[in-house]
Amino acid sequence: MIDHLVFASNDLRTASAHIAALLGVTPQPGGSHVGRGTYNELLALGGATYLEVIGPDPSQPRPDGPRPFGIDGLTGPALVAWCVRSQRPLIDIVAEARAAGIDFGDVAAMSRRRPDGVLLQWELSYPQLDGPLGRALPFMIDWGHAAHPSNTLPSAVRLIALDVYTPDTLLLRTALDIVGATADVEVHRADRAELRARIDTGDGEVSLSS
Repeated sequence: MIDHLVFASNDLRTASAHIAALLGVTPQPGGSHVGRGTYNELLALGGATYLEVIGPDPSQPRPDGPRPFGIDGLTGPALVAWCVRSQRPLIDIVAEARAAGIDFGDVAAMSRRRPDGVLLQWELSYPQLDGPLGRALPFMIDWGHAAHPSNTLPSAVRLIALDVYTPDTLLLRTALDIVGATADVEVHRADRAELRARIDTGDGEVSLSS
């Protein structure tokens, strides 16, 4: 199932203000990703799905490598990625996908500390944005025994659907079959990879796009 959507910017304050104005809900502080130079804010999208608003963390030094999600090169806020919560070990999914010619990247451990001091730890597999499917290919997460971020977020808006656009619908559907997320999104043929989330705000439907 869809774990979360990633809305990124090279300026977190600007991105968060954009989301608050568009959805009528202010994202809540999330925490720093130590060593990666990023900080996030979160907003519930209904059920166990949430929106992650992410940008550079001014309290951290610039990381040795590029920040995730192409943040350093963004000229404005955009929906840049989507994440699937795994139902089986990430390492098994990654191996099966590679055998089918699909690279979800390596499995890595990550963590962040919430504002209340609780440490969240998880495993993540993040494909390269310059891969053949680009941002249409989800990354994957396994929260293990950690509390899910949606547990502490107030519910205000709801994700209606995620539209995923790609030049190669067959390859993407193969990837989603392996992950177990075929029914979670609507796949469309397009000249380039793009994402569009349709969200019910209670006052009407709005869209976030890449």
